[in-house]
Amino acid sequence: MTPDEALRRIAFLLEWRGASPYRVRAFHTAADAARGLPPGPVDAAHVERLHGVGPVTAAVISQASTGAVPDYLARLQAEADPNARAGWDLAAASTGDCHLHSDWSDGGSPLDDMADAARTLGHQWAVLTDHSPRLTIAHGLSAERLKSQLQAVAAVNARLGPGFRLLTGIECDILDDGSLDQDEDLLGRLDIVVASVHSKLRSPPGPMTARLLAAVRNPHVDVLGHCTGRIITGRGRPQSDFDAGAVFAACAESGTAVEINCRPERRDPPDDPLLQAAVAGCRFAVDTDAHAPEQLHWQSTGYARAARIGLGEDRLITNWSLSRLLTSRSTPRR
Repeated sequence: MTPDEALRRIAFLLEWRGASPYRVRAFHTAADAARGLPPGPVDAAHVERLHGVGPVTAAVISQASTGAVPDYLARLQAEADPNARAGWDLAAASTGDCHLHSDWSDGGSPLDDMADAARTLGHQWAVLTDHSPRLTIAHGLSAERLKSQLQAVAAVNARLGPGFRLLTGIECDILDDGSLDQDEDLLGRLDIVVASVHSKLRSPPGPMTARLLAAVRNPHVDVLGHCTGRIITGRGRPQSDFDAGAVFAACAESGTAVEINCRPERRDPPDDPLLQAAVAGCRFAVDTDAHAPEQLHWQSTGYARAARIGLGEDRLITNWSLSRLLTSRSTPRR
């Protein structure tokens, strides 16, 4: 077990125990720093000088660099719920991520960097889902800019070669009437469409339910993104009010996956609607909604939540092969 693997497993087990997102993130940050270390034993005092590494994570790195199981990890594993292994195995078997952003909209990194980071993590595929035009604050993509991005994605895939594919996609704003904020013909050219609400999040339950139902039944939509819109850090934002039973039943019927959004400030949907969606028979996409390469590691957060409610790989499209993912999309579902 390498130091970065040990740190990732600690992050997962802390997430499983319900630790704060900031504590979990600290171990992912340290893992990013440890990944560049040369093989062989390293001194804790030396690695503590690395950006994002403190005394606790330095000790983990030092112990793991000798081939030993770090004391911190051994303790967490001894105390862990037996079902935690199932969650870790799900995370380790992830094949892709349906929701990531680049500097074409509000991400902070070029799409090449996002693709390289996803491939380094072991993904077979990842979906570039920059914002649609109405979200001007996020520099959403007009139809013309999206067409240009399709060419840029093709160039990235030509550079990377076989073994990984960056899929074309969009995080499309769900408009007030449930329609989508992009040209329908262009949506039909994309590999994956994530549809999300970004406005009027406190609408009455009737209009919000109708809005979501129209979106998840749209044949272009593959994933319902961060469905409640809640924010749980800082000043926060309450979750939207809608008929979850009706919306999740429509998702199950149409084959639209419900996103388990892994961003620390979202963790959307909350536990109760997440379980409700599972009981309804929905598919799920465990997505990071990453805006920078290091955020792709957040996926383990969502897998911990998926494992807690008994979801297996067959229900998680982010554990599907590329061929299964794309075949499922091209098969009529409605």
